[in-house]
Amino acid sequence: MFRQESDSVGVLNIPETAYYGVNAARAKNNFNITGELLETDFIISLAEIKKAAALANAELGMIEVNVAGAIVDAANEVIVGAFHDHFIVDPLQGGAGTSSHMNMNEVLANRAIELLGGVKGDYSIVHPIDDVNKGQSTNDVYPTAGKLTFLKKMRGLEVALERLIEVFSQKADQFKTIKKIGRTQLSDAVPLTLGDEFHAYYSVMKRNLKRLKQVK
Repeated sequence: MFRQESDSVGVLNIPETAYYGVNAARAKNNFNITGELLETDFIISLAEIKKAAALANAELGMIEVNVAGAIVDAANEVIVGAFHDHFIVDPLQGGAGTSSHMNMNEVLANRAIELLGGVKGDYSIVHPIDDVNKGQSTNDVYPTAGKLTFLKKMRGLEVALERLIEVFSQKADQFKTIKKIGRTQLSDAVPLTLGDEFHAYYSVMKRNLKRLKQVK
C-alpha cells in the first residue's frame, strides 16, 4: 500500500509504512552512488539538533507546544535507535547534505504526526520544513551534526591513542640499548638508540592527544 506525496517536481508513491517522505525517496533515486547508508552516530546527531531546535522554537512561541513536544518525543526515539532503517539517502549526494537533512525532517514529522494521532503524510499536522526545520538550514544543521558526530567518535580515538602512547613508552624503554644511525634528509646522521626513536613517537602522539582534547 502506498500514499502519495508531492514536491515541486511532481508526485511519488511512498510506502504507507515509511516514515521518510518524497524528498528522501527522490534523493534515493537521484543519488544511488555508494550503496551505503548514513552512519548511526550522524543520524543521532541530526536528531539531537532537531530536538534542541524544537525546544527552542516552543520556548520562543514559534511552533505550538504540542507539536514541539511530539517532535522532541520522535527525536528521542531516533536518538535511542528507532527508525534508523528509514534513513534511506546515500551519504554521498548533491546539495551539501540537503537530502539527508530532509530525510531527518520527514522521519521526525511523520513520527510526530503519529504521536499526535494523525496519519503519516498529513503534513497539515506537523510539517517537515515549517515545523521540524523551523528556523534552520542545511548550512547550519549539517556542519553542526558533523561536529557532534566527531565528538561522539572522539572518545574511542582517545582510548586508542592512550594505548598507543603507552606502548610507545614501553618500547622506548625496551629498545634503549639498541644503537642505530639516525637519518636526516635521506642521509646518515647522528647516532641514537632505537629507544630514542620510539620515545620521539611517544612524544609526538602525546602532543597530538593533548591537541585533540583541546579542540574538543
